[in-house]
Amino acid sequence: MSVPALAQMGKLTGDKRYFDDAAKQILQFSERMFVKEKGLYLHGWIESMDVHPAFHWGRANGWAILAMTELLSVMPEDHPQRAAVLAQYHAHVRGLTATQGGDGLWHQLLDRPDSYPETSASAIFVYCMARGINRGWLGALAYGPTVSLGWNAVVTKVNAKGQVEGTCVGTGMGFEPTFYYYRPVSPFAAHGYGPVLMAGAEMITLRKGLGKEAAISDSAIMFGKAPSNF
Repeated sequence: MSVPALAQMGKLTGDKRYFDDAAKQILQFSERMFVKEKGLYLHGWIESMDVHPAFHWGRANGWAILAMTELLSVMPEDHPQRAAVLAQYHAHVRGLTATQGGDGLWHQLLDRPDSYPETSASAIFVYCMARGINRGWLGALAYGPTVSLGWNAVVTKVNAKGQVEGTCVGTGMGFEPTFYYYRPVSPFAAHGYGPVLMAGAEMITLRKGLGKEAAISDSAIMFGKAPSNF
């Protein structure tokens, strides 16, 4: 969670050391906690354990991709670690896309679709992927439908009072799945509000930029022209 602050300090001061530290943190926690086979992060890491609890909590993955997104947004193009951070961002996006639910939301435990759909993580993923499309890190043809489906699902969680529903309350690391399955949700959990606003702002930018390129192909929405060998 310190990475966005480090990234903004680097932007504010121009001191390369802030970007160095932020990149080091991302790459080191990815080395320990990123499960390449699934493209997802573990919720936590305990140095003294030989077998780490393998629970891919949604919002923990949200914080991870948000850290990379905020760093890439301000990191100099010629920074020596930018390519490595961007590659990790791409790997995570692929894993997240594979776990999106049919209703557009992601689940409390990402690889367990019988766990409940969770709003804050879903909004974070929409924001980070939409930002990636808008900044040219991701292809709109591949990921435009993902974020569009996700955003259309997220907005259904904003009730008539303007409250964001379906957000898991603050959650520490668990050692068995039922801990995550039964964590309560609350419209008073503040974790959902910022991500929904950020996702909405990024989707406005995306739709203004790509709205004219959106098309229906065989009843599926596409952003951009399909390749000639489609």
